[in-house]
Amino acid sequence: MSDIYHAGSRELQDRYDTRRLADRLAAVKVHERFTADDRAFVERLDMFFLATADAAGQPTCSYKGGDPGFIRIVDDRTLAFPNYDGNGMYLSMGNLSTNPAVGLLFIDFERQRRMRVDGTAEIVMGDELLAPYPEAQFVVRVTALRIYPNCPRYIHHYQLVERSAFVPRAQQATPVPAWKQSDWACDVLPAGDPARGPRV
Repeated sequence: MSDIYHAGSRELQDRYDTRRLADRLAAVKVHERFTADDRAFVERLDMFFLATADAAGQPTCSYKGGDPGFIRIVDDRTLAFPNYDGNGMYLSMGNLSTNPAVGLLFIDFERQRRMRVDGTAEIVMGDELLAPYPEAQFVVRVTALRIYPNCPRYIHHYQLVERSAFVPRAQQATPVPAWKQSDWACDVLPAGDPARGPRV
């Protein structure tokens, strides 16, 4: 795990006298394989944050949400999640084709716990995992390089009010978001988008 820190990390660790602590955390908390506890934590969540970067290194961060269980631990090194219809920009997903490095941040706001996963990702069209995800376009598989918890002290305590009605669910019509019916969007939606309505 020595590669978790680089010169920039070490400079700040030395400035604030945290090198020993950082090395201890890397030794006792950072791991390369998902544990049973990691699986239970991740698979009960309904959201996470995904950081990607383009070929030039410009990062972006996106929110990914679904019903509990939409993130799956496939094996002790791999997790997977579906990509649902979005705004069509494909910023995060597009980055994966030029730079597979990703960072995932999982937060349980009710239990005030969080975990990071650093790894590499690939888009898998026609993945065998697509079947349980209604309306998913494809599956993203992430191979973990580092898995580690974060101190929870600054996590604000929130409670779930309701899950998004826009998450696709089996045998249930997915509502059309209002922005797709806006004047600026309705005439440029992709072919087959339900928001386009019947052609006349």
